[in-house]
Amino acid sequence: MNPIRFDGRVAVITGAGGGLGRAHALLLAARGAAVVVNDLGGSVDGKGGGRGGDASAAERVAQEIVVSGGQAIANHDDIATPAGAQRLADAALAAFGRIDVLVNNAGILRDKTLAKMEPADFEAVVRVHLLGSAWCSRAVLPAMQQQQYGRIVMTTSAAGLYGNFGQSNYGAAKLGLVGLMNSLKLEASRHGILVNTVAPVALTRMTEGLPLAALMKDATPERVAAGVAFLASEQCHFSGVVLAAGAGYFSTVRIVEGQGVHAAADEVSPEFVAAHWDRIADPAGARGFDSAVHALQGAFGPPQP
Repeated sequence: MNPIRFDGRVAVITGAGGGLGRAHALLLAARGAAVVVNDLGGSVDGKGGGRGGDASAAERVAQEIVVSGGQAIANHDDIATPAGAQRLADAALAAFGRIDVLVNNAGILRDKTLAKMEPADFEAVVRVHLLGSAWCSRAVLPAMQQQQYGRIVMTTSAAGLYGNFGQSNYGAAKLGLVGLMNSLKLEASRHGILVNTVAPVALTRMTEGLPLAALMKDATPERVAAGVAFLASEQCHFSGVVLAAGAGYFSTVRIVEGQGVHAAADEVSPEFVAAHWDRIADPAGARGFDSAVHALQGAFGPPQP
């Protein structure tokens, strides 16, 4: 296989002042991309200042790229607002004239059980992860549509795919990103724009406090960035895939639906569901669907014997 390169391509990466975003930025830059390093420089909870806050983070990463012979600019716009996301896209176009890759990586954590969580903390996490990714995607789409080429990478999490105690806000946002991908892939495909999602496992400042952090010593951000670089490349020819990546492990994750059971019109009742639950819940023969239309066709197809 030919080496994956990004010569002549421009990548916008949110939350790229450290951790996963920094690894994505450095790898794409090392392979030829001009990179827009977006980061507010806030703390992990997004409140600014405090532990982990560093307003110069984006500049340091951009400078690291430039010193290595690459092209990069720093950007501090707040992607959680439509106006901030648009300013980020405008800055990329003003600096480099095009946008080929968007990696929606920015995120914050405000962990607490739902019963104890302040509504503002739930909304803030959803705003950065989910709405920020939507606004940035929306902002770069016109440029990608005009050039009939683009790669958008969302960032989900095992907490969204499978759940995690104390992370209802984060989990809801992260699974919402899969839904965003699934619709955007259909809207963008006619313009040569592919949309995929990475589900990373990496030891960063956002994960260092997790109970399993001690087991994650080999889960460096760089090992996730390899998967993101592929999804962002010309060699990627598919859309709507969730790629789990961490510590050298790569796998795809898919939402599937079982074969199920069809009830006759005069049989439909709560008792029918209860009586046939074992077959309803049987994963044998489970299949994935490319769209809601295909799922409905599967559900309303001919009755199974």
